[in-house]
Amino acid sequence: MAGNLKLIKNPLSKENPITVQVLGICSSLAVTAQLKPAIVMSLSVTVVVALSNVVVSLLRNTIPQRIRIIVQLVIVSMMVILVDQILKAFVYEISKQLSVFVGLIITNCIVMGRLEAYAMSHKPYVSFLDGIGNGLGYSFILITMGFIRELFGSGTLLGYRIIPESLYEAGYANNGLMIMPPMALIIVGIIIWIHRSRNKDLCEK
Repeated sequence: MAGNLKLIKNPLSKENPITVQVLGICSSLAVTAQLKPAIVMSLSVTVVVALSNVVVSLLRNTIPQRIRIIVQLVIVSMMVILVDQILKAFVYEISKQLSVFVGLIITNCIVMGRLEAYAMSHKPYVSFLDGIGNGLGYSFILITMGFIRELFGSGTLLGYRIIPESLYEAGYANNGLMIMPPMALIIVGIIIWIHRSRNKDLCEK
């Protein structure tokens, strides 16, 4: 039980796929100008990595080693197509905002990394937990970035006005730099720096 709990907790801190393993950086920079797309992308990656882990784990003893990467890509592609179709059916506007980045989940290093490092050598249940844990770790960083960038860049959260009009009348202005791509890189760099400064043992590995 404790081991299963670690599969969920560790990716949120000392094994975070973005701050520690520096995986999945591209999407964290591309879809976090607003909070809603960041949340949808987080859910999408979590679902894909968890379900792909389960399927690969179920088939792990039947997949020939020499073609395992191809098989993994086929499985991930199937999951991504299903997620993409669900997004288009139920949250079409967000799907348009995410654009090609949903399709690029296929090449997300977090997904492929967990299949190779975990699902290929573990049973389905723990592989599922590993996928959920790494998805949550990825989601935590994306949602944090989306929160900061939308709040200070647009004065809103999920499209709702948060910063009161009285502040704008007093001279406050949204920071336009927050919603520009370079700021995403700066913010993720600051998050990585804060995380590693609080976990100095990570720097020694």
